[in-house]
Amino acid sequence: MSKYFNLIAFIISLLFLNLFRNSEASVVSTGDFNNDFFVMWAPSHVNTSADGRERSLKLDQESGSGFASNQMFLFGRIDMQIKLVPGNSAGTVLAYYLTSDQPNRDEIDFEFLGNVSGQPYIVQTNIYADGFDNREERIYLWFDPTKDFHTYSVLWNLYQIVFMVDSIPIRLYRNHADKGVAYPRWQPMSIKVSLWNGDSWATRGGLEKIDWSKGPFLASFKDYKIDACVWQGNPRFCRADSSLNWWNGARFSTLTRVQKRWFKWVRKYHMVYDYCQDNQRFQNNLPKECSLPKY
Repeated sequence: MSKYFNLIAFIISLLFLNLFRNSEASVVSTGDFNNDFFVMWAPSHVNTSADGRERSLKLDQESGSGFASNQMFLFGRIDMQIKLVPGNSAGTVLAYYLTSDQPNRDEIDFEFLGNVSGQPYIVQTNIYADGFDNREERIYLWFDPTKDFHTYSVLWNLYQIVFMVDSIPIRLYRNHADKGVAYPRWQPMSIKVSLWNGDSWATRGGLEKIDWSKGPFLASFKDYKIDACVWQGNPRFCRADSSLNWWNGARFSTLTRVQKRWFKWVRKYHMVYDYCQDNQRFQNNLPKECSLPKY
């Protein structure tokens, strides 16, 4: 009888362990920058509010600055409220991205390219998959991103990567791995944010340089949310379609009807550059995904 009860206890303990492991698989962030992120470089240029809810990065002639998440993730949704560098921000680059930091790295990038006063900000998005990039797209924002905070989001799941601005999808990249197109699906990635000098290329191809007399340049962050699968060394937990991994559910496998309308609106009225339309760059041999459905 004791062997029978020991077996029952062992099975129950395994069930609880599995529940615990699954409960630890995803995270809803604390909202405190001090808890969820560490300063990558130039701590003197990173300022965090007393309650940890707001943070700013500074760029001057001495240095840029940056911070990164303590955890790594495989699939999920990341939201960050950002107020971009105001005034004459030409040459500055604010990068907000996910990266695996491996030689054949995967990366999902937002890059905000500053501009001369009165000219609209450009948002460049890019995707690295298995170490290859060359997938840049650029749009003009339809508002002044320096006047107030706006939410910039990435939804990354088994089916697609969606870049969003205030919940409006501005870019899609579908998982066409079954057709030979590289897709970030195995490597965990951390969240990184940095403000730096990109005046060799960022504004008008590097023609506009940073006017340091307008500095220091500040970008601000608040109300971020990380709802993602925390990497624990086994991708199957993050790839599972479960109530915890809600982002892998079938309803997130494509855009909704309303999202598709917004997406087409962005592409029609605000697109600046699309690598899938750059035949000259690719010598009339566009990447394979350019001829495949976006949703």
